[in-house]
Amino acid sequence: MAISQRQIQSQQQTLSPQQIQMIKLLELPITQLEQRIKQEIEENIVLEEESHSQDDDEQLSVEEYISDDDTPSYKSRINNFSKDDKERPINITGGLSIQEYLAEQLGYRNLSEREYKITLFMVGSIDEDGYLRRDMESLSDDILFSLGIDVMPAELEQLLGIIHQLEPAGIGARNLQECLLLQMHDRTMDTPTKRLAKKILSSHFEEFTKKHYEKLISRLGVSEEEFRDAIDEIRHLSPKPANLYSEGGSLDVAPYVIPDFRLDYHDGQFDLSLTSYNIPDVKINRRYVDMIRDMVSPNGTISDKDKEAIQFVKSKIDSAKWFISAIKQRHDTLMRTMQEILNFQKEYFKDGDKSHLRPMILKDIADRTGLDVSTISRVVNSKYVQTHFGIILLKTLFSEAMQTESGEIVSSYEIKNILQECINEEDKRHPLTDETLMNILNDKGYCIARRTVAKYREMLDIPVARLRKQI
Repeated sequence: MAISQRQIQSQQQTLSPQQIQMIKLLELPITQLEQRIKQEIEENIVLEEESHSQDDDEQLSVEEYISDDDTPSYKSRINNFSKDDKERPINITGGLSIQEYLAEQLGYRNLSEREYKITLFMVGSIDEDGYLRRDMESLSDDILFSLGIDVMPAELEQLLGIIHQLEPAGIGARNLQECLLLQMHDRTMDTPTKRLAKKILSSHFEEFTKKHYEKLISRLGVSEEEFRDAIDEIRHLSPKPANLYSEGGSLDVAPYVIPDFRLDYHDGQFDLSLTSYNIPDVKINRRYVDMIRDMVSPNGTISDKDKEAIQFVKSKIDSAKWFISAIKQRHDTLMRTMQEILNFQKEYFKDGDKSHLRPMILKDIADRTGLDVSTISRVVNSKYVQTHFGIILLKTLFSEAMQTESGEIVSSYEIKNILQECINEEDKRHPLTDETLMNILNDKGYCIARRTVAKYREMLDIPVARLRKQI
């Protein structure tokens, strides 16, 4: 037997400790970033939290013998404080469905066993947008048939009031007006703008939805600026309250989530910013730089007894400079990635209609930003963006491409939406099989196999036809 030897040369990249730390910083959502910065301040004596009253133009300079480069001018402050910075965090859960999360909250209410069963049934009737679109008469009949409990519509109205007190604000509303008013009711009416917004929603909703703005300004007796501020207040409410929960996250990891980005849309223009909620501003304490300078004699020599102290402080300064620079790099990478996602999905971000989502994979954004696919993955996996139509987990915006008979490339979201609509409208006594759903999609021009229908149905958490059957 002939034995041949081959020399195989392989090159394996080894990440430095600083690169590993940078990756970890990039992965952190904003709530954990706050803790990480405070931890670094505690562990590094030369780092300190910066007061906003200090001069932002003040720069740190260190002698050449301490460092080969200038201290980065960046300080980790993100200058996009908004009027909402003091608002409470937003609850988001993906570990539980919206119905399960509401049921968990009901468990803390002082309800009798009968009231709990009825209210739990009502929660189960809330749709994916967070609305209760069943009338009280129909619900009363369903509860009698399913639970054997005779309940009058008036009592259901009272129990619905309890559901309206649960999180997220607006849940269980019967219509858009009620949904928005419930959210306004959940806010403190401490400004004229908020009070005007509530008045518009409660007394002039029809004119508001028809955008009869000039008529409303005249009728309300307010200036254009006051009216514009009130409309802006309304636009920050969510028309689909369940969106705060349906997009992802986990109660086990983060029961309260603050969006990492804020995306406003006004007059056809987008305004993207990083959230700055509770993020400490950090800088290098000049006292330690001055201490080193004092240890150096006029001719540049250092005594033996001071060398060890200088080396210790120098290492801490270098570490602090790196950390500040890493926070800046995190800021730049996040903004760069989110900006390209926005550019790619502009039509979707205008109104939140998922049918407008273009097929988008991680490589699309990596190519546009010049970053690695792994970097894009780390950015989108745990980051949220607050929009005028809800809170969105970035990774849910990515989808594979499908092709129609005409050769048009569409997003898999479009397929999922059609599947959802078909199943919502099906005769529950004769639910649609996967094969029937495949035929419907094929008739609409979507080239899709039955196994793909099954995969998308499972991704939508929809059971097979036989489990959807009702008498």
